[in-house]
Amino acid sequence: MKLFDAPARTIGALDADTASTVLASAADVALVLDDDGIIRDLAVGSDDLPVDECRQWLGKPWLQTVAIDSRQKVEELLGRVTAAAGTARWRHVNQALAGGEELPLLYATVRLGEGDEAASGRTIAFGRDLRGHVGLQQRLLKAQQTMERDYWRLRHMETRYRLLFQVASEAVLILDAATLRLEEANPEAARLFGEALRRPGWLLPESFDAENATTVQAVLAAVRATGRADNVRAHMTDRRELLLSVSLFRQEKSSHFLVRATPVTAAQPMADEPGRQMLLRVLESAPDAFVVTDPEGRVITANRAFCDLAQLSAEEQARGQSLGGWLGRTGVELGVLISNLRSSGAVRLFATQVRGALGSAAEVEVSAVSVASAPPVLGFTIRDVGRRLSESAHGARDLPRSVGQMTELVGRVPLKEIVRDTTDMIEQLCIEAALQLTNDNRASAAEMLGLSRQSLYVKMRRYDLGDLVGDHDE
Repeated sequence: MKLFDAPARTIGALDADTASTVLASAADVALVLDDDGIIRDLAVGSDDLPVDECRQWLGKPWLQTVAIDSRQKVEELLGRVTAAAGTARWRHVNQALAGGEELPLLYATVRLGEGDEAASGRTIAFGRDLRGHVGLQQRLLKAQQTMERDYWRLRHMETRYRLLFQVASEAVLILDAATLRLEEANPEAARLFGEALRRPGWLLPESFDAENATTVQAVLAAVRATGRADNVRAHMTDRRELLLSVSLFRQEKSSHFLVRATPVTAAQPMADEPGRQMLLRVLESAPDAFVVTDPEGRVITANRAFCDLAQLSAEEQARGQSLGGWLGRTGVELGVLISNLRSSGAVRLFATQVRGALGSAAEVEVSAVSVASAPPVLGFTIRDVGRRLSESAHGARDLPRSVGQMTELVGRVPLKEIVRDTTDMIEQLCIEAALQLTNDNRASAAEMLGLSRQSLYVKMRRYDLGDLVGDHDE
């Protein structure tokens, strides 16, 4: 510590009142201790601290006013300042308050000069309020824990889908959309295309004869331009015929092709393919819900995780029913999902809600894909994200991300349809908010919205909101 060079000349002798003002201003809390470590006086220099609770420390040993885990630090502060007759280093001490709360303070102690008989044997403890610092540390710790959980969740997800990629009985290739260079291929693709895949600079059209290579290039160009294209049959150079399905996806600001190739002559029933059987078992046992529907959203099949999420006792209860009966905060969200699938072929991380048959609700994220099979189907992966750490205040309600995702339809879906779906969603959200603010008082909610009660009932029936059988407006 570096002291003043000439304190007697530059500062001069200070009287008790001036000295106490200086000490109180120099710290958030200043304690005056005697030789036995008893608090004889204190000053609170911060308006943010509980003054009345701090004054309860007067006349008590400093050791008895701190948390148990801080007592050793207080002993060190008092012991070192006594031994050195000077100052001790700063230590973090938690002062105990009424009700079991703790006040984090950063303390340093100073021994008063021996020349002053009145102050002889006294020690001043300067304390700085650490609540802001501790709050930042806690937020940082929560953020680190959240990042670690998300990291391991991504690792598990990557492992899961890489396993599916490797065991799939269908040949799957991932190509760079700009250069058509091969980025990844599963074992079945390596078996189907042979040594050509290992050749540097190999391009997919090279494995087909001249006429069909042009067709493959046209399909890739169409998918790059529009995001989707019909399946195509093409003959390889060895005259084997393949059924190619190409889809486009983006990753890390670049576009990629996902190419699935199936030998036409080798098509077999699914039950006879061990790899496909394994894939089905994995999907059936997956912790995330998985649903296959027809192009209109009616359930064809679902795994056990979806039945648990939707509170169904058996898969048969879902078959033939619209997925919108469980999925979506509003009645239009399934329509938005299907519109996205028809235009882009895939949807990722669509935030919405699953409503259980017994009344429960779970926040979920949906990833979906359109499969141009015969007949065409839609696949939905539904992940429960209700347990994720939320930094938002309790009671806050975010608009569904699907509102923002609707803007992605511009240029692919007529404006009239986009406006209609967006208007329905906002209208339902406003009605729900009004009912919540009025504690489900229908008359007050209608007045708040500027509607007649009859108009409100019509809209509530349209969106399936509330119980309209027993009307209660009191």
